[in-house]
Amino acid sequence: MKRFSFFAFFVLMAGQTLFANITLPNILSDNMVLQRNDMVMLWGWANTGEEISVVTGWDNKTYTVKTAITAKWEVTVKTPNAGGPFFIKFKGNDNEVTLNNILIGEVWLCSGQSNMQWSATTNAGIDNAEEEIAKANYPNIRLFTVERRTSEFPQEDLPGNWEECTPETMKDFSAIAYFFARRLQGELDIPIGLIDNAWGGSPAEVWTPTSVFDEQEDLEASAKALESTPWSPVTPSYLYNAMVHPLTPLKIAGTIWYQGESNVGRYEKYEKLFSQMVASWRNAWGYSFPFYYVQIAPYKYEIPETGAYLRDTQRKALEVIPNSGMVVVSDIATINDIHPPNKQDVGLRLANLALKEHYKVYEGEVYGPLFKEFRVEGKKIRVIFDHAKGLKALGKTPTHFEIAGDDGQFYPAKARIKNDEVILSSREVKEPKRVRFGWSNIAEPNLFNAADLPASSFISE
Repeated sequence: MKRFSFFAFFVLMAGQTLFANITLPNILSDNMVLQRNDMVMLWGWANTGEEISVVTGWDNKTYTVKTAITAKWEVTVKTPNAGGPFFIKFKGNDNEVTLNNILIGEVWLCSGQSNMQWSATTNAGIDNAEEEIAKANYPNIRLFTVERRTSEFPQEDLPGNWEECTPETMKDFSAIAYFFARRLQGELDIPIGLIDNAWGGSPAEVWTPTSVFDEQEDLEASAKALESTPWSPVTPSYLYNAMVHPLTPLKIAGTIWYQGESNVGRYEKYEKLFSQMVASWRNAWGYSFPFYYVQIAPYKYEIPETGAYLRDTQRKALEVIPNSGMVVVSDIATINDIHPPNKQDVGLRLANLALKEHYKVYEGEVYGPLFKEFRVEGKKIRVIFDHAKGLKALGKTPTHFEIAGDDGQFYPAKARIKNDEVILSSREVKEPKRVRFGWSNIAEPNLFNAADLPASSFISE
């Protein structure tokens, strides 16, 4: 009995020591970027009931908070306009933690599968990799890489640390995210923080919290039917729990996303799944941040048309996901490689979206032509696009248009551009009823607008 009591006492005291010191989550560390002009949460763990004081270096204000019964504390501080470097000092009864070299600016979460994860040195790398790496000296761009990990339950912390952008740190970081930040900083002239949170080959289901599947039986059934792969976990919610949930207390400006290749076989569910995933993330953060994503590129998928269907669901998701935007990359695809090496233009197009839609500082066109409607005019069909100013074909005439009659059989259509609209006809279709464009896995159409942005593939309802 005495031996048991001593052991219990030892465990109790060990527990007291464990929680006596202030501990911070890894996302709060030296070199980090905090969201500017906002009320930002700082949080951590300490002994139950311990009073924590927090001093913010940009205004020398002191905030105090008591640790809750859960051994967790949190405090909300006001950040100024962009600047730095600053410090933040955390002081408790038994220890003090000071974070240094902190910048105030814009924080973006960069997530998805391999095309977002892809770095300048991954396999074949990216275009002009050596030159891009050599000039990646941007001390006001800060990088945080979320290590790949899974969890059955939502986690409160994850490994990692913030680093300044240098050739050494940039070379293994998300290339698209880096080019996105480089463009933002060049235009806004403020610090940019990037959180690289991607896993190659991952389906959208693993990035979606369990609450979505609890409420949507059809999505739950589809998610549970996922087959194991050698490159990514497929258990629903496992990546959300481990790699997204721990970040939700951190204020972010928005998210960029490149994923969908692993969902082509389940394209019927993707629009609903994707929109629910975005809504669940915003619910977890508590506000509707901008969500900008990349339409998957043409690629020779084994099953015909699955890639085209997935691209079309991504196009239609624009209508159901508020405060979202999509960039089309069909003109910079490599149909024999699912990882196009031109990551510069992808990052640039995403950044231009953010600069126009979120920051309101860019006046140029940021979308390629998007299908709006069609009109049957006798034996012809008139196709009308949004974002079609200066509509043009790179070549003699537009390619990859097809029309169908009542039988649903599509035939190649003769196309011509008139007044930024496309007029279609086909000898095989006397009474046209439907139209589609770029409708194959490997379609690389030649239709662009005056901004040299490509039109999205589509199929009419």
